[in-house]
Amino acid sequence: MNPYSVKPLPSDIQASLADKFRKLRRAQGYSQEEMAKRSGVSLGSLKRFENSGQISLESLLKLSHLLDRLDDFKSVFVQGEDMNRIEKLFKS
Repeated sequence: MNPYSVKPLPSDIQASLADKFRKLRRAQGYSQEEMAKRSGVSLGSLKRFENSGQISLESLLKLSHLLDRLDDFKSVFVQGEDMNRIEKLFKS
């Protein structure tokens, strides 16, 4: 994280996503090879993602679908009233 900024950098978020993904993949019992084969994402792309956080959106969505986490992307660009409803759900 940039020591002069309160907000995380894109590279910080990439690293965090890659770490969370790796832990979830392992928790669900997938090897990298099996995950790549079942998702249709190349093994090289999967390894690069887990090591550097770099991946195409399409590949990330394919991997997320296999882990049953595709719905997590529905709130990425939510604004206004929709965001207020989501915040209320989490506060309840």
